[in-house]
Formats: sequence, structure tokens, C-alpha cells
Amino acid sequence: MFELVEPIATVTFSEGPNEAFLALGMRNYWDGYFAGRAAPLGLAPAEVVHAVFYNFADGEVARHIPWVWGKITPQEAIAVRERGSAAALRQMIGDLADSPGLARAADLATRAAVSAPAEGRVLYAGLKALKVPDEPVAQLWHAATLLREHRGDGHNAALVTHGIGGTEAHVLLALALGMRAQDFGRVHHLPKAQLAAVVDGLRGRGLVDAAGGFTDAGREIRERIEAVTDELAAPAYDVLSADELDELIAGLEPIAAAAQAAGN
Repeated sequence: MFELVEPIATVTFSEGPNEAFLALGMRNYWDGYFAGRAAPLGLAPAEVVHAVFYNFADGEVARHIPWVWGKITPQEAIAVRERGSAAALRQMIGDLADSPGLARAADLATRAAVSAPAEGRVLYAGLKALKVPDEPVAQLWHAATLLREHRGDGHNAALVTHGIGGTEAHVLLALALGMRAQDFGRVHHLPKAQLAAVVDGLRGRGLVDAAGGFTDAGREIRERIEAVTDELAAPAYDVLSADELDELIAGLEPIAAAAQAAGN
């Protein structure tokens, strides 16, 4: 489900929605990112957004929150994000946007998305409080975003449980992808000394070896975190029967494939 939901939800971070935010006075991509994604939290200060998002380096959120709220309200950001994301998804998937299969997938995904437990899931709870769009493409995007952030909140809980900080999580992901930490897009911009200190900390805990790669313990803890994340995400789909879940998977497959292909 993660592989099917992710390409649909992440159209939010594509060029169309970004341009919509820039047109409203955002200075750059990240202004729009934080305005749109943090909007369900209301006028939360940077410290709260940093805690909820979890994996940004210190100070990154504060460069955008609360500055963006001087240009746009959270309610406006929610509307801009929804319109831009639905338009981007529609463009990416072409004729599938008006197919009966999409409408059915949107209905099933929404049932799952609004049924998930919200306890301890701050960002998911904020999104769940919003009105579900009526238009099927927008509804599908909204449902995918709910499911993505529900899983993400659970992932943060798994990271906390295993003592892995936000920047450390990016380092472990880079290693899992066969990359050096300093080459990974989400952390390569950090000062070399700061990133080196994170890697050294993981090395001191026996998770990274002298060459900067995984130890067996490091690989094991990352696999355990991913397994716990999946376990915590699963209850969202309990509302669907086995046949309905199979139908949802079959309905999402061509949509996710088209969105992913367009994104590449």
C-alpha cells in the first residue's frame, strides 16, 4: 500500500502546486512545502512543526514558519494545496482521471483513510479534521495524503522508540539505498562537520562501520523500524474486507504507475 499511495500523495511536491504557492508570494519551494504541509496544524510555532515533521535539521523549519503566515493563512494554504495537487494528479494520469475505477478507488481509499486511529498521530489528526473533497481526483489525493501522513506519524513513533533522530534516519536511509550520507539529497546540504557528527554518533552506537556503511546491527535496526512502521500503518485498512482491499490495490495500481511515470 505504501508503494501505491506514495506516488499519488506526493504529487503535492511537484511543479504545479509549487507554482501555485509561488504565485501567492512564497519565496521558494520550501516556503510552499511548509505552508501546505503544516497548514492542518494551524498557526503552530516552528518548534511544534519541527517536532511533528521530525526529520528536518535544527533551524530548517524556522526559516519558513511563521514567515509564511504573513503571506497566506493556513486555510488558504490548505485550499491552494488541494487545488494544485488535484490538478497535478489529473494531468499526470490523463484519461484515468475520469474513469469509474478512479472513483471507486477514491471511495475505498477514503473509507480506509478516515477510519484510522488518530491517537498519537498529530499531523494525521489535523488532516482528518478537514472536509473530504467531493471531486473524485481531489478525494483520491486527499485520501492518499491522509494514509501517507498516518503512516508517517507511525514511522516517527518507531524512530523515537528505537532512539533514532531525524537526521540519523536520513543517514540510515541513504545507506539502505547504497549511498554515502554526504551524497543524499535530504542531508547533503548540511555543514560537513554537522553531518560527520551524526555519522560518528551512529558509529559510536555500533550502527555504522569505520567505512561509513551499515553494520549488521545498523541494518537490523532499520529493518525493525520499517517493520514496526508497517504494523502501525496496517489498522487503517481494517475497515475494508479482503475483497475490497484487493479491489483497492487493483484500482490504485494503474493510477500510481501513471503518476510515478509522469513524476520521473
